[in-house]
Amino acid sequence: MSTVGHVPVLRDRVVALLAPALTEPGAVVVDATLGLGGHSAALLADNPHCRLVGLDRDEDALAIARDRLQEYADRITLVHAVYDRMPDVLTDLGIARVQGVLFDLGVSSMQLDVAERGFAYAQDAPLDMRMDSSSGPTAADVLNSYSAEDLTRILRAYGEERFARRIAERIVAERDREPWDRSARLVELIRAAIPAATRATGGHPAKRTFQALRIEVNDELGVLERAIPAALGCLAVSGRMVVMSYHSLEDRIVKQEFAAGARPEVPRGLPVVPDHLRPWLRLLTRGAEKASAAEAAANPRAQSVRLRAVERIAA
Repeated sequence: MSTVGHVPVLRDRVVALLAPALTEPGAVVVDATLGLGGHSAALLADNPHCRLVGLDRDEDALAIARDRLQEYADRITLVHAVYDRMPDVLTDLGIARVQGVLFDLGVSSMQLDVAERGFAYAQDAPLDMRMDSSSGPTAADVLNSYSAEDLTRILRAYGEERFARRIAERIVAERDREPWDRSARLVELIRAAIPAATRATGGHPAKRTFQALRIEVNDELGVLERAIPAALGCLAVSGRMVVMSYHSLEDRIVKQEFAAGARPEVPRGLPVVPDHLRPWLRLLTRGAEKASAAEAAANPRAQSVRLRAVERIAA
């Protein structure tokens, strides 16, 4: 797959936020969600002294990124791993602390563009949705084995779908007639289950269900809840972390982890805060930053991005 025309979301802002931590020779930045390598290419080009460790659970993405980043081959190490394994990966590489970490969460452009991966509801494809296509249950496995109660739960929790029970019950009824294996059939079921008045607003009617299935198949929120504190623990003092999320469930986890480290662990109004209870993170963004109207118009994936960044200020 060509990377020509692929523009990473908020590329320049990501580079600007991480660059102050990457000026010293030997600085290490981790791209925890390497994808097609667009952000990594920009970081390596703008920071000639830094080394990059790139992680991705998708072996196809790693192959594409390795080709894209070949001019920096002497400064990169790419690893097939889920990003909550960052501490283990760095230990294996003999790296004690890093100066920068980037997370660009959610499904990648490549995964959306390859129909056979089953992420996109706009084209018929096998119901796969695994970010690592070499292991784990598929979306079809979830649809064919979960109870109506469990399907309702994930559609509500991960897709914020108002009609979760109606959709779940129809999924279970339909699988008794024929097991689930293709996305177009699921899209039609969802469309029929949602009232016409609701279908007329709020985007594609299958969007929330597909999001919920993808999150369940890849344990995205569970992985993220483990990954953010683990990655913060890998940061050196003066190191920086940037996280881009694309829905409120992800952003809430990031916001809470960052806020917890940026406030003192003492009652408000205490005249003197002991050193060991002082904040160890500094927020670099005021709330969550969004893409400009121009970028959102030019790059559909940027429309829902929420960017947060922190700096580690204490050991």
